[in-house]
Amino acid sequence: MSASETGTSAPAAAILDALDWDEIRRESLQILRDLIRIDTTNPPGGEISACHYLAAIFQRERIDYDVFESAPGRGNIVARLGSSGEAPPVLLSAHLDVVAADPRTWTHPPFAAEVHGGYVWGRGAIDMKNMAAMEVACLLAARRSRIPLRRDLLFAGVADEEAGCRLGSLWLAEHHPETIRGEYAISEIGGFTLNVGRARYYPVQIAEKGICWLTVKARGTPGHGSLPNRDNPLIHIGKAAQALGLKMLPMHRTEVVDGFVEGLASRQPALKRMVLKQLLNPRLSDLILDRLMPDESLANSFRAALHNTANPTSIGGGDKINVVPGEAFLRVDGRTLPGQSPETLIAELRALLGSGYDIQVDQTMPPTEGSFDDPLAGVIGRAIARHDPGALVLPYLAPGFTDAKAYSQLGMKCWGFSPVRLAPEDSFARWFHGNDERIPVEGFHFGVRALAEVVFELVT
Repeated sequence: MSASETGTSAPAAAILDALDWDEIRRESLQILRDLIRIDTTNPPGGEISACHYLAAIFQRERIDYDVFESAPGRGNIVARLGSSGEAPPVLLSAHLDVVAADPRTWTHPPFAAEVHGGYVWGRGAIDMKNMAAMEVACLLAARRSRIPLRRDLLFAGVADEEAGCRLGSLWLAEHHPETIRGEYAISEIGGFTLNVGRARYYPVQIAEKGICWLTVKARGTPGHGSLPNRDNPLIHIGKAAQALGLKMLPMHRTEVVDGFVEGLASRQPALKRMVLKQLLNPRLSDLILDRLMPDESLANSFRAALHNTANPTSIGGGDKINVVPGEAFLRVDGRTLPGQSPETLIAELRALLGSGYDIQVDQTMPPTEGSFDDPLAGVIGRAIARHDPGALVLPYLAPGFTDAKAYSQLGMKCWGFSPVRLAPEDSFARWFHGNDERIPVEGFHFGVRALAEVVFELVT
């Protein structure tokens, strides 16, 4: 099989084809299942146990590594394969913590990693111990093949992503930046199959929204709870919550979302193609999302991609049943698009809410944005084309935050490519943080090979 047929560089293609892929698939699946069985629910996290498990693998394979404990029990592990240094390193990253799972609501135990119906079931199967296992498999393959590397190949298994990255990637970027800095950081969220009609796509995250968490306050006239009070601040703050929950902020187009929508439309029938393209028309976009898109979760995804958002998440004021307080508050999860800032979001909120509200910024993290013109897009495209012919790779904007927030601070190009092939009946969105999280075994094996091809082409 020639290099052109594999879609990878000549040395990488020859090495990859010579590897024992049955063994790689068996071993990587075992690593995934072992990691799921290590309960790293955050809080409290306990990622140090997962770090010790991975450290034993690296020690056995004579791969250099360090374990950093950012707080008691909060572990981060960084491994490195050295190179000639002709080009800057590539970092493979995965967070080791997971969100909570109530076993009473699961079909199979969330931390047993059982295989049923061709799927591995468990918390972290999709988010994102699958990626940790695939990345470790890439390091093992590179180490065992003894292929000459022109870039150092790094791996970081980090803590605390599900609670804001403070004890994980952000901590490493502040305290040990030299161990993780490189040209590229490859992590979540993209790389899963998006089935739309008869077309298949693979969104690859190159951007994510920023955070602007806010407190909105309303003041009024305090008084006795027995007397009607139209200047009750809880009434005012309730109106603010309703406005934020039901009305959209102004639309903003971005290069990454334009590319996603145009690419998505390009493989659809004529009528659907026309409707999708009009999502980028400020005069028609909201109408299409409200009236012509029956899948509300999909419509909300587009709303988040086309607007700054401000979602009410908690409300309060007063502490006695018989006293009208003088002040009430609303906590708001604000998210900003690339090119937008906390100041522009606050200006949009003031225009929506009107006067009479104080808006306080509690925490911010900037949006991240890369370019799909980067050569890595072609590398990923070739890997996907080989293993899923006819599928299209698209640029993707994530509405949430990932460890890219930390790595972008170090000047790295952050790409979300955690490949898994999904059938039309599978649902990445439903499994991500949801009950019965699982990953198809064959889809996981697809991801191991696709990621390996991308990594080997980058580092050889």
